[in-house]
Amino acid sequence: MARRDGALPALNALRDFEPSDRVSARLEISSGRFLRGRSAGVDVMGDGSMVAFSGGVSRQPLETRGRETAFDAVRRALEA
Repeated sequence: MARRDGALPALNALRDFEPSDRVSARLEISSGRFLRGRSAGVDVMGDGSMVAFSGGVSRQPLETRGRETAFDAVRRALEA
């Protein structure tokens, strides 16, 4: 369980990172296969927003459709 009170602070490390640029927690689901496995998940950003993604090492953002949540987008990506 990941739990935090409030947003992450801004950070200055070679450039400025706003809370919306920082990942506070990540949930990733993988099919477990080494070469042809599927991975997708949700990043909880420092400002509390959620961003769905697909892929393991090279993550690609997933767009939500209509009234879909980030978790619905992950389910759709893993079922495809």
